[in-house]
This record gives sequence, structure tokens and C-alpha cells, in this order.
Amino acid sequence: MYLEHLSLTDFRSYAQVDLTLTPGVTVLVGSNGLGKTNLVESIGYLSTLSSHRVSSDGPLLRFGTERALIRAQLVRGGQKVMVEVEVNASRANRARINRANPVRARDILGICRTVLFAPEDLALVKGDPGNRRRFLDDLLVVLMPRHAGTRSDYDKVLKQRNALLKSARSQHFSRSGVSESQLATLDVWDQHMAAAAAKLLAARLELLNRLRPHMAESYAQLTDGSKVLRAIYRSSLDPIGAQEQPGMHDGGAPDIAGAPSGPSAEDGEDLSLLSVDDLAERYRVELAASRSRELERGMSLVGPHRDELDLLLGQAPARGYASHGESWSIALAMRLASFHVLDEDRHVDGNQPILILDDVFAELDAQRRRKLAAMVASAEQVLVTAAVGGDIPQELAGSTVQVIPGGVVPNE
Repeated sequence: MYLEHLSLTDFRSYAQVDLTLTPGVTVLVGSNGLGKTNLVESIGYLSTLSSHRVSSDGPLLRFGTERALIRAQLVRGGQKVMVEVEVNASRANRARINRANPVRARDILGICRTVLFAPEDLALVKGDPGNRRRFLDDLLVVLMPRHAGTRSDYDKVLKQRNALLKSARSQHFSRSGVSESQLATLDVWDQHMAAAAAKLLAARLELLNRLRPHMAESYAQLTDGSKVLRAIYRSSLDPIGAQEQPGMHDGGAPDIAGAPSGPSAEDGEDLSLLSVDDLAERYRVELAASRSRELERGMSLVGPHRDELDLLLGQAPARGYASHGESWSIALAMRLASFHVLDEDRHVDGNQPILILDDVFAELDAQRRRKLAAMVASAEQVLVTAAVGGDIPQELAGSTVQVIPGGVVPNE
């Protein structure tokens, strides 16, 4: 698959811009601040319906406007498909496929598959657990769009349950105490929570099992191979290593970040062997056991929103121990693993992902530049942004687009 044409209206800094692309490597070159990242951000948005730079859609609209339009023509296995997303300030976003009637935005998920690596991805290694959870969930949505509903259902249940716990907490410390009706309502939400949590956890665990070998191999190829990269999922269902760590989530709830530094790091149960029904039962048991603590805290202490993806080099946690260069290599390995997992899946529809490298090479030493370039050069379409064309290795020589204030100069 490749992107043939991109048109943006009132997106970020662009009132209107049109970009024509071809298969192979295209380098977008321009000084910082001219909008290179805005272009690739819009392509990534078509893939996940979210930005890799901001958590809400508001900043995507050009200042003073009420909507932005992203329109892309894709070529997949010789077939052309037009995808449009209208990002709105005050109403739900809408989408169109081949200029047909508007549909829900999430109905286009899976059509445009991208893997985007950007400087912000250092947070996958150095940041809080939420960054790594989002990495898994965003990839789930691209790989299997139905999981957009899985993710949305869980978020809705979590929000409602937290609101109930917060209300009950105020009663818990009052003279009247928690009412029977509140406890009965909480029982109902426990059932919803367990079912939604089990589906999300099972999907994450299945995905991670597919990612692990590619992460290890990609990291070895990017480095001298002296250290092995491993990824271990820490669930709030597994008491081994599940310790509260600094880091905030959802308005002040500490994240569960199982980060033991010794050999016990892998002593937990392999939850991927359990069925969704078995996981749901585990959640029901754990929610019942945690109820008094949750009433005291006024928040949900069990669920996938509390889980952690531990990244280890050898026996040491990458977070806090990996050097800057190692951290870059780990983040790259995670994105390259995503590309390989999506590429493995393309036998379903011939839909190889578009690989986007946003301002990456300026941060890498010469050796890592060459290794990364060699690893990605064979992809059907690679989009690279750079402030200086000299930062791009010869292995990625291709078309060049000059980004200028408010627009682009056609390919050379």
C-alpha cells in the first residue's frame, strides 16, 4: 500500500496543501517549524484517529477554525481508495470512504495502515506506563479495528465506575456510610468492568506475544547484539511484581509499574494462557477483594488501565538504566516490530503499512543511521522528514519534497 495524494484543509498550520507521492522513499525537507511534522501527523491520524503529539483533537485545527479536513488517496493492491476525515471542534468527527455518505470516524480504521516513529517515542522507554499501554492499544486498533470498540467500551465502563467510587468515597467517610443501593450498583459495574477488562487484556497479551520476537530481533540488528531486549506484561491481576510506583493516570491514580530489578522479574503467571472468560472471572474475584481499598481511594485499582509493559535489557529495566542511545534503539525496535506484525498480517488484504520516520536521523549516530536505513529501505513506501537533507543516509536516496511556509514544492 502507498499514499498517492494527500490534501489538507485547515489542519494545523495549513490553510490548504496538496501533496503528491509515489512508492519508495520520499524525504520531506525543510527548516524546523515549517510544517513537516504536520504533514506526517495527518497521515498517522488516518491510521489511529489520534495524534502522536497531542492527546486531544483541538490543536489539530488551524487556529480560529471550526473544522479540519484530511483527504488521502491510497493505492492498495492496484485498487484506489479515497479516505476523508473531518475533525470538528464542537461535534463528533465524521469520515467518508470513496466520497460516499458520511460514516463514523472509526469506520475507516484499518484502511490506512501506518507505523510512525518520532522523537516523542522516547517516552515509550523513559516515560510513564501510560505511554506503553497506548503503544499496545494504538497498534491493536490498526491491526484489528474491532478493538477500537474494545478500548472504547473499557474506557466508558472505567469512567462510570470511577464516578460511582468517587461518590461512594464521600459517603464512606460520612456518618451515613455507603448505602445499600450504591453497593448494589457497584456490583453491577463490577460485572461490566470484568467483562470489558478481560477482552482488552486478552487482546494486549496476544499482540505482545506477536511483537516480542520482532522487538528482540530489531534491537539486535540496530545494536551490536550484546544485550537482549525483552518485554514483560505486568497485570494488576498478577501480584508478582505489581507494586505502586510514582506516575499518574486519570487525574491522580498512581500507575501499577512492576519494575523489579532482580531475577524475580519473570516469576508471574502467564495470563495469555487463560481464556477471556477465565480472565473475566479473575477480575471479578480481584475487584471483590479490592473493594474496601477502592472505596477508600475513590478510584478503580484493578484493570488494564493500571498495567505496565516492562522493557528490560538483560536483567535491568530499560527505564532508568538504558543509555540515551540504547533508549532510542529500544523505541525504534518497538516501532519496527509493529511494522513487521502489520506486514505479516497483509496476506489478509495486501495492505503493507506506510512507514513514517519523523525527524529521526538527526538524533542517531552514523552507525545507527546506516543500520536503520538498511532495515527500512525495502518497504513499499517510506516517508522521512528532515531539517537537513544531509542527515539522510544514501541507502534512503529517493524523491525529495521541499516544505516551505504554508505549502510544499513538488517532487524533484
